[in-house]
Amino acid sequence: MRRVTTLASALVAGALVLTACGGSSGGASTTPSGSTTSSPKSSLKVGMAYDIGGRGDQSFNDAAAAGLDKATADLGITSKEAEATNGEADSAKEERLRVLAQAGYNPVIAVGFAYSAAVAKVAKEMPDTHFAIIDDEAAVGDNITNLVFAEEQGSFLVGAAAALKTKKNSIGFIGGVDVPKAVTPNIKIQVKYLTQPPDFSGFGDPAKGKTAAAGMYDAGADIVYAAAGGSGAGVFQAAKAAGAKAIGVDSDQYKTADPAVQSVILTSMLKRVDVAVYDFIKNATTGNYASGTVRYDLSKDGVGYATSGGQVDDIASKLDDFKQKIISGEITVPTK
Repeated sequence: MRRVTTLASALVAGALVLTACGGSSGGASTTPSGSTTSSPKSSLKVGMAYDIGGRGDQSFNDAAAAGLDKATADLGITSKEAEATNGEADSAKEERLRVLAQAGYNPVIAVGFAYSAAVAKVAKEMPDTHFAIIDDEAAVGDNITNLVFAEEQGSFLVGAAAALKTKKNSIGFIGGVDVPKAVTPNIKIQVKYLTQPPDFSGFGDPAKGKTAAAGMYDAGADIVYAAAGGSGAGVFQAAKAAGAKAIGVDSDQYKTADPAVQSVILTSMLKRVDVAVYDFIKNATTGNYASGTVRYDLSKDGVGYATSGGQVDDIASKLDDFKQKIISGEITVPTK
């Protein structure tokens, strides 16, 4: 899958750029964008179809939920939520979207690329309902908005953070789909994918995440980047047991993780799903739907890195320098 391949490639690039660039400047914005407004109650009814894990996954789904909650508080919209289950067929996703739309929820937001086929199909059946899908560009239609992120840019930054912080010159990446990896003599990068498509349970299996991370720590890694949704909770547990560090993904996982493992979370790659969801809903309240792709990158604070816990404060200036070089085009981050 492109998302996980991109994250791994960018992690490698971020870790290895230091062999050529040395380092440079930063802090990251972790504050939701969009001003809070006092608006009258809206008649808009928004449906939200979560990926595996739903609310409480401390990652991707929770970030989408935060955007929905902000829209509810600021804009007065009403909403209905539903979530996926492990191993379900596309037909179950299709039915979830239909039920929401038939109940009068418009727009309907699908969280995650696993909904791609379902959104494409149901949007054709229900042309008067507008759909948004997060993290996917494959579903195409006049009533579909694709909310995507330059996740490779955020992953580059946390890869650089890992390279600056590693004491063993060995870091790890845990994702969801098996793809080729790159390594150099300078920094060893271990890559592990928890499941193969069409099995997406690797994004919600902390036990598998813990086992995979423990193997990486045993093999010499001292920092592991967990781009595996809810499975990251197991990675944090393994890091704690190994006396090592981990990097979270999608949301600021230092703020949502069990306090017992907060100390191991070096940083998180922020994917501002909350910003994208809120912006989409705010536009929807005025009937302003943009069909096609809307991309959130570093220049829009759509991605970034977290500073909670203070463990990257000493390298923030270097990371922000990389950030500015990416925004200016001086550094081109691989997307494959």
